Amino acid sequence: MKVKIVNHSKHALPEYQTPLSAGLDIRANIDESVTLRPLERAMIPTGLFVELPEGCEMQIRPRSGLAAKHGITVLNSPGTIDADYRGEIKVILVNLSNEPFTIESGERIAQMIVARYEQIEWLPVEELGATERGAGGFGSTGK
Repeated sequence: MKVKIVNHSKHALPEYQTPLSAGLDIRANIDESVTLRPLERAMIPTGLFVELPEGCEMQIRPRSGLAAKHGITVLNSPGTIDADYRGEIKVILVNLSNEPFTIESGERIAQMIVARYEQIEWLPVEELGATERGAGGFGSTGK
């Protein structure tokens, strides 16, 4: 699939880090470093603008290394970029650790995954089909 992209950042286009990676790493595009104190959040610009094909969305997800090592994650994970959005991609990062964390320009801050989707049409009914699980919710299937 080909996706149109405008790169106004100082950095290379997002890229897959391994041949079988699902997500493309995206980088911070900032003029000066940003330090997130514990529980602080910030919207970090990337300098990237995309035109997704109809029927596709772009999901912005945390990088596992930042989350595991530093407690840095994407606040609205996964963030969704719709096919009709033409603004700059920005990433809402939050620091869930007990230590300040500094983000530098060019640092890989999140990953993006393009996924196809279908829009639904509601079919109002009076009753849903039965299943073995039924209405069992959180934790109902065991550990």
